[in-house]
Amino acid sequence: MKTTLAPGLTLTRTVAIDRERTIGFMGEAARVYATPMLVRDIEETARDLLLAHLDPGEDTVGTRVEIDHLAATLMGMDVEITVSVASLSGRAVSLEVSARDTVDLVCRGRHNRFVVDVKSTEARLAAKAQKAGLRPAAQANA
Repeated sequence: MKTTLAPGLTLTRTVAIDRERTIGFMGEAARVYATPMLVRDIEETARDLLLAHLDPGEDTVGTRVEIDHLAATLMGMDVEITVSVASLSGRAVSLEVSARDTVDLVCRGRHNRFVVDVKSTEARLAAKAQKAGLRPAAQANA
């Protein structure tokens, strides 16, 4: 990790709420931003913020997401997702998160990520795949 990774770092990203990001189970008139897609967008925004402050060979993985999804966002609207580094504890990073559409506060909460060494993570996952009797992902995709 670089010394630039510090509390207060913030990234805001605008996401267009397209059909892929909406629920469909209540019919077309109720097509709104799905909570799992909101979580995915929060995780991607947080990862992008942190990547700029990591060394080569490092990445982050999500370890906890705690949000209150407060308002429905209609398909076709934009949402601004903001993530801010709240605290660091070794390789653990805690972020404050929020999202707004043009009318409402959509969500607020916290998201935790952990800085990992990619090669070490790949080795650990390959060992787990072997224990589980699975082919490692790199071999399965070859």
